[in-house]
Amino acid sequence: MSTPVHDDPLSRERGHLAASRSALRAMREDVETLDISDVTANWVNAAVLERQIEDRIKALADLSETPLFFGRLDYLHAPGAERAEGAEGERFYVGRRHVHDADGDPMVIDWRAPVSQPFYRASKNDPLDVSLRRRFGYTGGDLTAYEDEHLSDPAEAAATSKLLQQEIERPRVGPMRDIVATIQPEQDEIVRAGLTGSVCVQGGPGTGKTAVGLHRVAYLLYAHRERLARTGTLVIGPNRSFLHYIEQVLPALGELTVRQATVEDLVGHVEVRGADEAATAVVKGDARMAEVLRRALYAHVSPPAEGIVVVRGSRRWRVAAYELEEIVRELLARDIRYGAAREALPQRIAHLVLVQMERAGEAPDDRVQNAVARNAAVKAAVKEIWPPVDPAKLVLRLLSDADFLAEHAAGVLSEDEQKAVLWVKPARSVKSARWSPADAVLIDEATDLVERTHSLGHVVLDEAQDLSPMQYRAVGRRCTTGSATVLGDLAQGTTPWATRSWAEALGHLGKGEAVVEELTAGFRVPTDVIAYASRLLPHIAPGLTPVASIRENPGFFDVRTTPAGTAGVLAACDELLSREGSVGLIAADARVPELAAALDAAGVGYVGPGEETTHATRLTLVPASLAKGLEYDYVVLDEPRAVVDGEPDERTGLRRLYVALTRAVSGLIVTHATELPAQLG
Repeated sequence: MSTPVHDDPLSRERGHLAASRSALRAMREDVETLDISDVTANWVNAAVLERQIEDRIKALADLSETPLFFGRLDYLHAPGAERAEGAEGERFYVGRRHVHDADGDPMVIDWRAPVSQPFYRASKNDPLDVSLRRRFGYTGGDLTAYEDEHLSDPAEAAATSKLLQQEIERPRVGPMRDIVATIQPEQDEIVRAGLTGSVCVQGGPGTGKTAVGLHRVAYLLYAHRERLARTGTLVIGPNRSFLHYIEQVLPALGELTVRQATVEDLVGHVEVRGADEAATAVVKGDARMAEVLRRALYAHVSPPAEGIVVVRGSRRWRVAAYELEEIVRELLARDIRYGAAREALPQRIAHLVLVQMERAGEAPDDRVQNAVARNAAVKAAVKEIWPPVDPAKLVLRLLSDADFLAEHAAGVLSEDEQKAVLWVKPARSVKSARWSPADAVLIDEATDLVERTHSLGHVVLDEAQDLSPMQYRAVGRRCTTGSATVLGDLAQGTTPWATRSWAEALGHLGKGEAVVEELTAGFRVPTDVIAYASRLLPHIAPGLTPVASIRENPGFFDVRTTPAGTAGVLAACDELLSREGSVGLIAADARVPELAAALDAAGVGYVGPGEETTHATRLTLVPASLAKGLEYDYVVLDEPRAVVDGEPDERTGLRRLYVALTRAVSGLIVTHATELPAQLG
């Protein structure tokens, strides 16, 4: 006997999905038909409102391949109500955004709402008044399965969610997707941490630290929208490929206003056309350079040689040299920005003149003070005492003039360090100089010494372990009055100046009070793969807790000795392309041209990192230097020894190898013709 449709839970849930999609469509149509002609005072207001409406329409888009809701909560009691015996609880569908019907009643609750929190936190030990948690399984955009957890039943509550495991392990093609359906309790605690405090997340490969950081932004925008709308938010990634990989996560959650950038974007005061040797970059990135810059800047301030005479009409007003010197000493003691002090100096001089005028019986007002401040004699004195300084020219002189550098680096940098940063062939001008990335950071530091950098409300800094102290300072300037979420893994630091400890890094960032959280549960990397990669940890990050994979599916892992050349690598790619999902071919940067030529000759389509894969072209050829932060269902890692040898030192090379080994979600094949690094056992 067949079950009536109205008694079939799956049919009822599909009906709710269809009704919710219809309600979302109606919400979007309501916004699209808004008439603002009678509510705007001028064209500026109209333009602003039109932009807000456009953003709202985009935020209400129904993505056909993305489930509108992924879970359901049945409460034992109504939230906030007394738990009287027999009282009926409420039911909520948890999804990516809020959806309501024509009467305003909720059909889907935003995952960030407080009432949704038990979906991530409730357990058999603490059910949080939830009687039933239902998870939904989807194929494309179609609801095809559900799974119930009766949290009042210990046997059921202790069971592992099959749908949750399937969602975590689901093959992916294209950019990174959100994880709202799979957020774990320890991740949720970080996501929902308050706005006022900064958080640092140490997380090994596959622990979801990047996703946690992005979802934290989405949560903060939900909980503190008005404040962050005024102050702004920013996500900082290591490179353009990484930003392209993550760029769809926040829009999929309805958040369209978050800016994404690299550190190089932030400090783009000059065109970067050069590169430094590793030893030079280490010195330029050292926090001590901030003191050298400060000394060099304030060396431009000189005590007045003589007083000044201000002529107004038939009267002359004299300000003595000792009075000018007193003003300069006071401004220096206040430790305000160089530019702010320079702007204050003529007003202080004018104030002394006004005091003399009042003593002489005059009654000057603010207009007179401003006129005195603009007096030619005052302006000339200010230019001599506190001259304007161009930050780029200041750095140019430091890197070009050995005597100037020695004067201001004395006792801060050794003679060898000074030689390391000096240009062999000094540039003639700011425009002709071949600035390096580290030079651009120095210019940013000097710019901030002259004029305060604008601060944002919240900054997320991903792959933070690779930043130099000076780069941390550059990021910290962007959130001096706001908070930060710092994401990284000390074991994946692959620059010569990589972070040695989070306490040190947070100090340079100006967020020494930040709470450090560690994620050690691996959701993405298979057990055999992470265990193999973890053999490197004692050599690259002693004392760091290895990631423990919680994947039920052990994944696919193989280490193969292949003949020299590319045939074995191509065979491994063909094997993995026969499976469902994305494939990454990761190799030492120097090996990439040879592999690209071999793929072309074999007629195998591929894209580069940052380019979007399709179902027809699922292979990405990835230089090891760009692999950080990226994930693929399957990975072929070519010649581990070449990856290590491609770096300036062995520790950095082993860290680069650790990164490359941990990019696979479902399977990894390591191919090598040369001997493997001894640290892999």
